[in-house]
Amino acid sequence: MSSDVCALDEMTPGTVRRVRVKGHEIALVRIDDNVYAIGDRCSHADVSLSEGEVLCDTKELECPRHGSSFSLETGIPSTLPATQPVPVYVARVENGRVMVEVSK
Repeated sequence: MSSDVCALDEMTPGTVRRVRVKGHEIALVRIDDNVYAIGDRCSHADVSLSEGEVLCDTKELECPRHGSSFSLETGIPSTLPATQPVPVYVARVENGRVMVEVSK
């Protein structure tokens, strides 16, 4: 089951915000009219990815501490020092609302 987290128009394209869905801390990213949801903790340094920079061209989120970039589609890091992926979640827009689905 999906959770309604916000209106799409509450997010500016190219930005990230932290949301909590069923006990999961999630970095929610908007690129154009698409939304992506990944785990909010860097797998290398345990810092909030939602404080990092959105790399729109490559659909990645960069960790603010050491610069590892994580794919918004797979959660896999493309740069060191992170070597382990972060979880990804299903995110979509329905009737102008951002919906995120997490497994228990």
